[in-house]
Amino acid sequence: MKLARYFVVGGASAAVDFALFGALLLMLGTASWFLAALLSFVVATAINYMLSIRMVFSAGVRFAIRHEIVLVFLASLVGLAVNQCALWLAYQVAGWNVLIAKCIATGSAFVWNFSARNSFIFRESR
Repeated sequence: MKLARYFVVGGASAAVDFALFGALLLMLGTASWFLAALLSFVVATAINYMLSIRMVFSAGVRFAIRHEIVLVFLASLVGLAVNQCALWLAYQVAGWNVLIAKCIATGSAFVWNFSARNSFIFRESR
């Protein structure tokens, strides 16, 4: 059930990520894909955190809220690396459409982000 709720939260966050990514590409051009992906991922991560603690995970179960936010963003840095690497591989190396590459990158980051949050940051105390 937690995975299903996170899938909804992740979908909403991904929608923000894609919309902002697309808008930034239109404003900055596709040559700025890396910056556009970075900015859109950071905004989507903040939204994901806010929705996650309301709908999926219990905030502050193991850590103080301040530490929890830091841990979420640290875990998200790894997610960002996964996202950027997958985007680079699909777009720059394989030559796929940038939006298709973004879909692949988002899916890859989703797996990491849920695993990190569920297994470490928001794991219930025993």
